[in-house]
Amino acid sequence: MLRGFKTMDELDCKGKVVLLRLDLNSSVEDGRVCDSPRFIAHAKTVRELVEKGGRVVVLAHQGRPGDDEFLSLEEHAVLLRKRCKGRVKFVPDVIGPEVARRVKKMADGSVLLLDNVRFLSEESLEKSAEEHSKSFFVRRLAPLAQAFVNDAYSVSHRSHCSVTGFASVLPSFAGRVLEGEYVACERLRTEIQRPCYYVLGGVKPEDVLPLLEYGVGGGADKVFVGGALAWVCEAAKGTASESVLRKVAEKNWAKHVETLKKVLDQHPDKVVLPLDYAIEEGMLLDLGPETAKEWASELKDAKTVLLKGVLGKVEYKKFAEGTRKVLRAALNSDAFVVLSGGSYAVLAQGMNLKKKPGHESLAGGAFIAQLLGKKLPGVEALAANATG
Repeated sequence: MLRGFKTMDELDCKGKVVLLRLDLNSSVEDGRVCDSPRFIAHAKTVRELVEKGGRVVVLAHQGRPGDDEFLSLEEHAVLLRKRCKGRVKFVPDVIGPEVARRVKKMADGSVLLLDNVRFLSEESLEKSAEEHSKSFFVRRLAPLAQAFVNDAYSVSHRSHCSVTGFASVLPSFAGRVLEGEYVACERLRTEIQRPCYYVLGGVKPEDVLPLLEYGVGGGADKVFVGGALAWVCEAAKGTASESVLRKVAEKNWAKHVETLKKVLDQHPDKVVLPLDYAIEEGMLLDLGPETAKEWASELKDAKTVLLKGVLGKVEYKKFAEGTRKVLRAALNSDAFVVLSGGSYAVLAQGMNLKKKPGHESLAGGAFIAQLLGKKLPGVEALAANATG
């Protein structure tokens, strides 16, 4: 048992129907679902269950009700099938009679992907695991299965029906993705080797601001700040250019300025801002060469590095150089390196790096919540199942 919950090492699934919660949520371009590192990672869990003779029924979601990316999982089935040796079949339903019929006909080693669980109104309600266990969703699917595996770490900070409800009524286990994410985050949180540096970027300051506060409060020795959060920091320091101030106002980021003023005043030596930028048409689109060189030099002596949020507009090669240089420096050090977010994983794949990161997190909010010491309902439900 790992940290209070069971893993797939303890699951004998041969001949058993296993409900497997994955996070296959992906970006959508021109109406088509994009492939992503999540398919690669979760496919390993699926293949392991298949090789052990399990009958795997996959639960997953795409988008939120009302948005443009709220779609069926039919294309996801095609993408997952490519990673699972053609074994995945799609069922265009979640709890209807066709689902029961198809599940009862499953052979050992077969895989069904049910449709978007968020098509069910019960799915996205925030309730306790016990309350979710009494939902129509769980009462319809649970009797068809003999085990539940949660591999969707990235949504385990939410107590949604498919994340916590089944853990109250079926023997439940952590999948390999969830296990790996949890272990890496605990290492980063409780077994810090110093010097420990955070490198924060991205286009949404609110996504990384909690990490900045946590880092300067003791989680890290220094926090290197790029991306949009650096612009807000400069506004807080009174050093921002007119174009940056306009951007901060346009994006409604001014609400973060007062918080950052306090952080910067209290920890002036822990927050490292860019010295220069790569600029095009007045916009700051990457770290400048002097900054990239200096940050890379400091990172070479690190023992722990967390990179969350890319530092430039990396979809364009000329604005990816700062992020690439910093990433390469981190990986050339002796540090335990954690990459948080799919953008880093994609960037790393195209860099021909000799050393792999210690961990590549595909989660956002869940990883940050655990790092900050918050409880994850999805993990708590697994722990309760293991001890109940």
